[in-house]
Amino acid sequence: MNEDTFNMEIRKYLKIVGVTSQREIEHAVLKAIEAGKLNGSETLEIKMTLEAPAVGISHCIEGKIALE
Repeated sequence: MNEDTFNMEIRKYLKIVGVTSQREIEHAVLKAIEAGKLNGSETLEIKMTLEAPAVGISHCIEGKIALE
């Protein structure tokens, strides 16, 4: 295994995950506000699960995102 290549591949993947996740959350929140499901001052509970079955990873990361 080339550790430099491995490290760069992980960083590229995490950048894609971060950018995509942010877009999806923003889109969902704006849509919910437009639909009247949120008023824009809530704090959202959020959860993301990282899975890599080939190496036995299933890791859940929980947190909160304040809208105001």
